[in-house]
Amino acid sequence: MNPKKSKTLLLLFLCLLATSIILFLLDLFIGSVNIPVKSILNILLGLNHEKESWELIVIHSRLPKAIAAILCGAALSVSGLQMQSLFKNPLAGPYILGISSGAGLGVAIFIMGTGILGVSIIEYPIFSNFGLIISSILGSSIVLLILLAAIMRIKDIMTVLILGIMIGSIVTALISIIQYYSPDPYLKSFILWTMGDLSSVSLHQLKFFAPVVFFGLIFSFLLSKKLNLYLLGEDYAKSLGLNVKQTQISTIIITAFLAGGVTAYCGPIGFIGIVVPHFARLLSKSSDHRLLIPLSIILGINTLLLADIVSNLPNQEHILPINAITAFIGIPFIIWIILKNKKVSNTL
Repeated sequence: MNPKKSKTLLLLFLCLLATSIILFLLDLFIGSVNIPVKSILNILLGLNHEKESWELIVIHSRLPKAIAAILCGAALSVSGLQMQSLFKNPLAGPYILGISSGAGLGVAIFIMGTGILGVSIIEYPIFSNFGLIISSILGSSIVLLILLAAIMRIKDIMTVLILGIMIGSIVTALISIIQYYSPDPYLKSFILWTMGDLSSVSLHQLKFFAPVVFFGLIFSFLLSKKLNLYLLGEDYAKSLGLNVKQTQISTIIITAFLAGGVTAYCGPIGFIGIVVPHFARLLSKSSDHRLLIPLSIILGINTLLLADIVSNLPNQEHILPINAITAFIGIPFIIWIILKNKKVSNTL
């Protein structure tokens, strides 16, 4: 990479970092309850403030939600990037290919399945938090393994996409059957989970959620050189000493951790995993994962923080669904790529 391009990308990254800090603060300041900026800063710094209720809103509602937006934006963006590289498919993403549905099935079995068996494990927070993550990751892993097995036999990209959509439909049908037999209290718990968004994540849950995303991102970056070789073609990569099978399995595990962890606590959030990696490639004009992963992380953080800010209407009791906001952000971008005939797939 030439020095001029390196300086441009560094400046871009620093600007995006500054923007993410501004958006994070805005996410804390904006909400249905009007709290003075000075009071919010005092609460965050542990200083005296006017109302105790404001502390509950900032510390136990807005702060966890903003941190969850950062974690979700980073995790979904990187998982989408890895899936696009793994399947060499520019439209691959956790939401489109049924990965989020697989994670949802795992959560459905954990929440409602225990109810059908008469086990009340979800009433214990420690088991509930670990159970949500493990079941979600297992569900997403199964769907990823099915898709990987299919892509080894089916070379057509559109066929794999259709297969992913069909798997998602089958998984949704299985969830409906489990819902039918589930006792009412457990059914209610699962429905509340499906309606969950960033605001449903508590400070206690962040203790489980954050490490999953953190280690997932670290291992993703460690895998970046192998993914660069993988994109050159499996035969050529093998000639350079790459263990292709090991790379594929490692990518599946990491992607399942990232996508599964997000879905476990925030529900399925669409389009971030598809759009952000495209945007990172267009800005960087590169397919180097050592560059794309950090750029996708910071772009994903900015995008989801912005979506969360838009979803919170000032001085209004109602919060717009985060999926609706990400759809409004993601779909026009995808349409723009198609209309402009951008050959994004050539960069994969």
